[in-house]
Parts: sequence; C-alpha cells; structure tokens
Amino acid sequence: MQGNNRRPFGPWTMIDRLRLRRAALRYAAHGWAVTPGAYLLGDRFTCGRPGCPIMGCHPAIECWEDDASADPARIARWWRRLPYTVLLATGGQFDALEVPAPVGLRVLGAIRLHTGVIGPGLGDARGPVVVTPTGRWMFLVRPGEELRPDLASCLDVLRHGRGSWIPAAPSRTPQGPVRWAVTPEQNGWRLPASATVQAMLLDALDALGRRPQRKMTVTVPRQVSTARRAA
Repeated sequence: MQGNNRRPFGPWTMIDRLRLRRAALRYAAHGWAVTPGAYLLGDRFTCGRPGCPIMGCHPAIECWEDDASADPARIARWWRRLPYTVLLATGGQFDALEVPAPVGLRVLGAIRLHTGVIGPGLGDARGPVVVTPTGRWMFLVRPGEELRPDLASCLDVLRHGRGSWIPAAPSRTPQGPVRWAVTPEQNGWRLPASATVQAMLLDALDALGRRPQRKMTVTVPRQVSTARRAA
C-alpha cells in the first residue's frame, strides 16, 4: 500500500471521530456554537454534498449559520458517523482576529510579558489563540467591535464576526492539525476586549514594518499657487 493521507473508514476514522466529537462537546458546554465542517479525505476536504466544488475547509451543512448549535444532542448526532472538522461559529460568544504568524507570535510574546502587569480590567489581552498549520493566528475576543481603520487596511488582517467561522483543534488539514497556542482553559474561558488586542496588533505591525503607509496628499494653498504663477 502506498503511503498517503487517505485513510480508509475503520479504526483510525473512529478514533478521529471520537476525538473531534469530544472537543465539539467541550466547546458547546461553554456556550460556543459549533458546526460540522468537511472532513479530510486524502489531500482534500469532502462534505458529502453531491457536486460540491470546494476543496478547502468549509461547512458541511448548507445552512450552517442557522444550524450552528451548542446543543449536545445535536452535536452527538452530527459526529455519529463521520470525522467532521470542528468549526466554531463566530459573532455570537466571540469574534476572532486573524493575523499572519509573525504578527501573532509578537503579540503573544507581548501579552505574556505583560501578564500580571496590566491586570484585569485595565487592558488584559489574555485569551484563547488558535493556530493553523498554514501560519494563521486567530485571537478570540469579545464580539461586536469592528476592526480599527488602520487594521482594516491590512489585507492579511481579518475579523471573523457574525456569519463567519474558524476551525478549532483537533481538526486536521492536509498541512497538519489545528492547535491552540493558548487554550481556553488557560484563562478560564475568559475573552479579552477586542480593542485591547487590536491595539497590540497595531504595535506588532509597526514593529515589523508591516503596517500600510498612509498616502500623503499635499495641497497647495490657492493664493500661493496663484502667486507662483504670477511670478
């Protein structure tokens, strides 16, 4: 048998399914709505819907936004047969701020450096952080706050709010597993204010030289311009 990532349905599939179901139930127990995502088969994802052309990670349910749930009975049914990816619906209990790995590493380092110095209620940025094997970091924050304009202008910074989702550990991708850089349990499932984390993201972008430069528009006062033409 040639070695590849395609696993036949059997004991390994059952182990994956049980691990994923257990994780989904743990998230749901804290009020986080989950939805099943396409599962990995070989080097692509499949959702089981006939004719679905999406090869990457995506919800396995067509109306996933309406059906995302924290109900344990529904979750148990979803993961009864297949090792679906665990997707967390954003915009309800939390938003997610997605950044590239260099920015995420710098922000996480700054958060750890200031732990116990800033203190709760005074800008504590500690919270869960998801890392994908493709180098995307997602900081979970309290929901509802839009990206600051300086962050919204960065093409590689995204906010996942209502109508979006993120993958959660221990889901697998062709490049490897999704993991927690900071687990929800480490901070008691508490979430930081979005504004606090966004400020730290801007500091990291500045330090790394990755913040877009604002275009400077120089306007010449009309009287000066007229004087120059007269000269």
